[in-house]
Amino acid sequence: MGAFWSSLVVVALAEMGDKTQLIALSLAARYRRPWSVLAGILIATLANHALASSVGVWVASRLSAAALTWVLGLGFIAFGIWTLFPDRAEERARPDRWGPFLTTAVVFFLAEMGDKTQLATVALGARYDSALAVTAGTTAGMMLADGAAVFAGTSLGRVLPMARIRVVAAALFFAFGLAAIASGLGLLR
Repeated sequence: MGAFWSSLVVVALAEMGDKTQLIALSLAARYRRPWSVLAGILIATLANHALASSVGVWVASRLSAAALTWVLGLGFIAFGIWTLFPDRAEERARPDRWGPFLTTAVVFFLAEMGDKTQLATVALGARYDSALAVTAGTTAGMMLADGAAVFAGTSLGRVLPMARIRVVAAALFFAFGLAAIASGLGLLR
């Protein structure tokens, strides 16, 4: 049980303010269907964290820490730009082509690749040597942290226009990107 509880606490704390928590908030604001978004997060997290040890070890063995820092920093900034300028033509043509569940599952799975919670899952799996307990704990931690964001996003989506939510989310992504780059350059210690 130590592996489960340690994993839950580490990942719940690591997820606070993370990009995937922002994604959860944004998707909940857009779709206003919190249970479908939460189900997508659950499926994506289970799949991602079950694969975390093999994918995380493979990526970490091929990229230097400096390269990974730049890739993540620039990735956050790119995601912020993408958030500001969504593909409006596609939204009008097929607004709910995949719906909230499948959209959330795919977006969340991809966003978790290389994320700090995924890397924490790799480290916890190595420490406790129990993939099942670690996956259960990290998934529970993600659901606690992102559940709060989903219900906040659903409420915000009712009172704020999506354009304003996108601007705030983009600003946060820019901040994460700049912080990752500054950390990689040794400016944040």
